[in-house]
Amino acid sequence: MAAARRARDPRAGFRRPEAEPGPAVPQGLLRAARKSGQLNLAGRGLGEVPQHVWRINLDTPEEAHQNLSFGAADRWWEQTDLTKLILASNKLQCLSEDVKLLPALTVLDVHDNQLTSLPSALGQLKNLQKLDVSHNQLRSIPEELTELPRLKSLLLHHNELTHLPEGFGQLVNLEELDLSNNHLTDIPTSFALLINLVRLNLACNQLKSLPADISAMKSLKQLDCSKNYLETVPSKIATMASLEQLYLRKNKLRSLPEFPSCKLLKELHAGENQIETLNAENLKHLNSLSVLELRDNKIKSVPDEITLLQKLERLDLANNDISRLPYTLGNLSQLKFLALEGNPLRTIRRDLLQKGTQELLKYLRSKIQADAPSPAGEPPLTAITLPSQARINMHAITSLKLLEYSEKQAAVIPDEMFDAVRSHPVATANFSKNQLSEVPPRIVELKDSVCDVNLGFNRISSISLELCALHKLTHLDIRNNFLTSLPEEMEALARLQIINLSFNRFKVFPSVLYRLGALETILLSNNQVGAIDPLRLKNMDKLGTLDLQNNDLLQVPPELGNCATLRSLLLEGNPFRTPRAAVLARGTAAVLEYLRSRIPA
Repeated sequence: MAAARRARDPRAGFRRPEAEPGPAVPQGLLRAARKSGQLNLAGRGLGEVPQHVWRINLDTPEEAHQNLSFGAADRWWEQTDLTKLILASNKLQCLSEDVKLLPALTVLDVHDNQLTSLPSALGQLKNLQKLDVSHNQLRSIPEELTELPRLKSLLLHHNELTHLPEGFGQLVNLEELDLSNNHLTDIPTSFALLINLVRLNLACNQLKSLPADISAMKSLKQLDCSKNYLETVPSKIATMASLEQLYLRKNKLRSLPEFPSCKLLKELHAGENQIETLNAENLKHLNSLSVLELRDNKIKSVPDEITLLQKLERLDLANNDISRLPYTLGNLSQLKFLALEGNPLRTIRRDLLQKGTQELLKYLRSKIQADAPSPAGEPPLTAITLPSQARINMHAITSLKLLEYSEKQAAVIPDEMFDAVRSHPVATANFSKNQLSEVPPRIVELKDSVCDVNLGFNRISSISLELCALHKLTHLDIRNNFLTSLPEEMEALARLQIINLSFNRFKVFPSVLYRLGALETILLSNNQVGAIDPLRLKNMDKLGTLDLQNNDLLQVPPELGNCATLRSLLLEGNPFRTPRAAVLARGTAAVLEYLRSRIPA
């Protein structure tokens, strides 16, 4: 009966009877959509959008013909206009002009389909604020799309666009525009009118130049022009006072512009270009810069003015032609990551480069102070502290149950320290801030009593089986070492509640951690972890804190939002694009809610 009504509807002519419509839309979904104003049809294998979806707010619903007794919850005539329609991850090859029958839409998401064009009727959706047509096969954009006065977010990335309508500048309320991964060779000059744009992504196109007028975008905070054919950057770009992140990687740049007005610029990524010189003028105004990435260029020297960048946290100069470094680089107090591999450095030994950023900065500072006299009466620090210098604090051992041998610059822990606790069980062992290259083998002698072990700020590159035998361990601090992995034998630490692995060299989330069911806190910041398994994390039902700041996460899996026990989730400083900084700033609960909203239906 409903099919017959649709056949008589004159608007049904827009449908293609021969097309495979795909699975029907459940009536329950439509009923809920009339109440909520939101309809999610993602991932349903739809070959086309059923006509009753476009007409959801026009036609009498099916249930009205079947049930003449309506409760308060079934008053379909009090329905809400559809404001959010998600058609992502289907098999749609076209959108009907009937989209105009949903004039209240504020969000339309059609990403990950097979669209080759868009209907001109989109221009009639005057309330539309977000349009996502990314990951399709679009070759052009209808001019009518530029007539959407309220549009704030337009996602067109991963299509086959070769040009854009000249009228793009009419989208004056646009705040986010993603055109990455297309075939664009130029940008309309009308872009200059997008004065409210905050994020512009032009990466992975075929641009040979940028219009100088782009500098008129006074609100722009993030500009990504990576993987194009740019040989120069307009000098006017340096007047963009709001710019915070600039990505110029994988182009053909031979030099960087000066940045006299970019006082807020925090990140500058210009790796994999052909830059030969780095001048003081390029740097001296960048007072807010925290990330400077210039790897894989042809830079021959680093100016002393680099020390003006006092907020710098990450400096990547790998694979250049640098033969010497200014020793004053050691005075960058905030620097946490310095990459220099692949340079013909003559003044710094290769083994020193492998010891990590802090050791390298310490060396550079020592060269500045090389001629300064040592304070009177202080013996020089040696790599190994002799047992005779081990002042055993028996009061701490007997009263505080603490075995401490920290900040001694020691390469080994003297035997007499362990001898002293044979008849005095200790709960805490602190061997931090030494020069240990391995876990002290005799630590196994503490297995029946020790609960808290601190081995932070050493040079340990692997965890020994002796440490895995400490079956009463609840707290383990191994931050600031050279660890790249954890042994599977650590699964024996069944009582471990807190582990600090920050500032190591992990590229993979240690899989053994997923099997430590008592873990409440995992601190893994400032490593190079590229991925996490949200399903295994969800099974860690005691995990309340997860710190993954400053890693290499390219994406955050939406399923992480299902980790209901998390009270503190820290993700800042990773290269993923979503969740955006504004979401992260709202705290863990907001981030988890956002991630849950991204889980495919």
